Amino acid sequence: MTDFLLELLSEEIPARMQDKARDDLARLFSAELDKAGLKAADLITYATPRRLALIAKGLPLETQAVSEETKGPKVGAPPQAMEGFLRKTGLTQDQLVERDGVYFAVVEKPGRKTADVLAEAIPTIIRAFPWPKSQRWGAASRSTESLRWVRPLQGIIALLGDDVVPCEIDGITSGATTMGHRFHHTGPVTISNAGGYAAKLKAAHVIVDQDERRAIIRAGAEKAAADAGLVLVPDEGLVNENSGLTEWPVPMLGRFNPDYLTVPEEVIQLTARVNQKYFICRDAAGKLANAFICTANIVANDGGAVIVAGNEKVLAARLSDARFFYDTDLKTSLEVHAEKLKDIVFHEKLGTVADKVERVAKLARWLVEEGIVKGASPDLAERAARLAKADLVTGMVGEFPELQGLMGGYYAAVQGEDPQVAAAVRDHYKPVGQGDEVPTAPVTVAVSLADKLDTLAAFFLIGEKPTGSRDPFALRRAALGVLAVIAEGDLRLPISMPLAAALAVLIGKARGESDKAAFEAGVARLEDAGVKFTDDAVEELRAIAVKNSLDSASAIYDVLIAPALGSIVAFLADRLKVQQREAGVRHDLIDSVFALPDENDLVRLLARVKALQAFVITEDGTNLLAGYKRAANILKKEGVENLTAKSLSYAAAPEETALINALDSAEPQAAAAIAREDFEGAMAALASLRAPIDAFFDKVIVNDPDEEKRLARLAMLARVRDAVHQVADFSRIEG
Repeated sequence: MTDFLLELLSEEIPARMQDKARDDLARLFSAELDKAGLKAADLITYATPRRLALIAKGLPLETQAVSEETKGPKVGAPPQAMEGFLRKTGLTQDQLVERDGVYFAVVEKPGRKTADVLAEAIPTIIRAFPWPKSQRWGAASRSTESLRWVRPLQGIIALLGDDVVPCEIDGITSGATTMGHRFHHTGPVTISNAGGYAAKLKAAHVIVDQDERRAIIRAGAEKAAADAGLVLVPDEGLVNENSGLTEWPVPMLGRFNPDYLTVPEEVIQLTARVNQKYFICRDAAGKLANAFICTANIVANDGGAVIVAGNEKVLAARLSDARFFYDTDLKTSLEVHAEKLKDIVFHEKLGTVADKVERVAKLARWLVEEGIVKGASPDLAERAARLAKADLVTGMVGEFPELQGLMGGYYAAVQGEDPQVAAAVRDHYKPVGQGDEVPTAPVTVAVSLADKLDTLAAFFLIGEKPTGSRDPFALRRAALGVLAVIAEGDLRLPISMPLAAALAVLIGKARGESDKAAFEAGVARLEDAGVKFTDDAVEELRAIAVKNSLDSASAIYDVLIAPALGSIVAFLADRLKVQQREAGVRHDLIDSVFALPDENDLVRLLARVKALQAFVITEDGTNLLAGYKRAANILKKEGVENLTAKSLSYAAAPEETALINALDSAEPQAAAAIAREDFEGAMAALASLRAPIDAFFDKVIVNDPDEEKRLARLAMLARVRDAVHQVADFSRIEG
C-alpha cells in the first residue's frame, strides 16, 4: 500500500469556488478509482488560491483482476437485438454465457498497475472538472477542443509513493515540482512524496491546509482586536473568504476616521465586508469602533504599516461614498422617493412597484380594521405600507441592495415618522429565511403580512407558480414568511380570508358600470366568504366585472378569485407540511390534521398537530389508533361508511352497552374540548374509549347473522370513527 499525491497548480482560483472544487476533485477521483476496482483508505483535499490538491492514502500498487458481466437479450430474441448486443460487447455469440434463458457477456479484466490507472485518470478528471466558470488560454485556445480550467493551469504533481506518475494534457506534463509563495519564495519546490507535501510547502511559506489557514485568521484577528482593547465581530464567512485569498495569512488592524460612525453601522459593516473583505470591531460597550481587520498575504518588513495604510485609504474612499449617499438620500423625503416608484415596473402583468404599494397599503389597513392584526392603528399601518418600498430608489440601496428596508427605516426615523412606522418600514421584509427574526410589532406585522400575501396573490393570479426547483419570484419564501408571521403573532383567522381580500384588491382597478342588483348579490357572496369591502372597493369590483364581461361580483369570485385562492391555500399547506417535517413532526400526523374539512386556522391547526404528536406515542394513543383502524377497516369492507346510529331494539350485550355509554360520554367531552381548543383534553376524552373498544371486539360479533344487530353494531363503529375524526383523520396515521 502507498499514498498518491495530485496537485494542480494554476493562477488564482476564486475563493468562493475552492470548497466545492475540493469536493468535486474527491468525487471525480473516487469515480475513476471505482471504474478500476480501486478504493483509497482515505482522501484528503486541499485548496489555496493557486493550487488544488488531493492525497489518496492506502492505494495498492496493482488492481485486482475483475470479471464484468453485461446482461443481454433473451434466448430466441430477434436477430437484430442479438446483433446489436454483440456489436456493443465486441464478442461472438459462442462467447456469450446462457443463464436462465438469458445471454450474458462475461469479460475477464486482468489486474493493472495502479500507476497506469492514475495516468489515464488524471487527464480525464481535469477535462471533466465542473468549474462554475472556466477559460481557455494561449495559442491552443483557438480550438474548442483545448483545455479549459478555472484559470490557466501551470503544473501537475502526480506522485505514487516516491515515483512520478507520467501523464500529459495540452502540453503540461506531470512531475514532482511546484511553486512556493509568490513573494516569500523563489524557484521551484520539489516534493518527494505525499507525506512530505504540506511540510515542504509550509517551508516555502504556503499553508496548503485551508482549515489551518482559517484557524490562523480567526485567532490572529481576535488577537489584533484584543491588543487594541476591542472585540472582533465574528464572521465565519469572512474567515473562509480570506482563507481563500491567502496562502500565508497575516491579520492586521487598521483605523478609519470616527466621523464616519455617523453613518448607520450596517452600512459601514457592509462596506467593509463586501467591498474589502474586512472584519469589524466593537468597543467594550458594544458600540461599533472605528477599526477594521484586514488579512495580508505576506509578512511585511515594516510590520505591515504600509499595507495597513493602503487599506485605510481604500476604506476611507468607500466610506466617503457611503456617507455621500446617506446624506444625499436624507435631503429628499420618503414620500417624494415613493413617487418615483411609478416609473419602476414590478411585473409586466402586474403594473409598477407603486401599484403594488397601493395594494399592500389597502390590505395592511384591512388586516387591522378587521381585527386580524390587533393593537395597531389602521392609519399607521397604511402609512408604513406606503413608505415601505420608497428606499428602493435611494442612492444607498442602489449601491447596496442588501440594505433595502433597513435604510428606509433609518430615513423614516430621521425624517420624523412615527417610530412604529419606521420600524415597520425597516422590518417588513422579515422573515427572509429560516431562522430569521419574525416581526411581532403590530404595525410591522400588518405590513409584512400584507406585502407577502399580495406577492402570493399577484403571481398566482397570473399563473406564475413555482415549478420544481424554479421559483424566480421567491414565492416559497413568501409563503414561509406568511406562515411564520401568523404562527408567531398567534393571528386567528382562516388563511383563505386575507388571501381572498388580497386577490380582490389586486383585481379591483378598473372603473365602469354593471347590473347593480346582480352585483350586490355577488358582493354579499364575497362577504360570506370572509371578504368585506368598502363602498369604493365594491365600485372597483363592479368595474372589473364589466372589464371581464362578467355578470356580477359572484362571477368574479368564481372565475378570477376562487381558482387562484384554492391554489394558494394548497401551496401554503404544502409549505407548512415541509416546514413541520423539517421541525421533526411526522408527515402522517401533519396529513391527518390537514385532511380535516374546513380547518384552515393555522394556529389551531398547529396546536392539533402538537397535541396529536404527543398523544400517538402513548399507550392509550397506540391502542386507540389500533381500535380505530379496525373499526374503519370493517366499515370500509362492508361498504356502509355512512351509517346513522339508532336506539337498540334488542337486548344488547354488556360490551355493546359499555361502548355506547363511553361514546355518550366521550363525544360531548371531546367536542367541548375542541371548541375551547383544548386538544390535549379532547384526546384524553377519546382515550377513554380504548377499553370499551377492546372489549367490544373481544366479545361481540359485528357481522351477526341478524341484520338488525349487524347494522346496529356497524353504526357503533361509525360513531367511534366519527368521534376520533373530530380531532384528526386517524386513517392517515401510520401504525
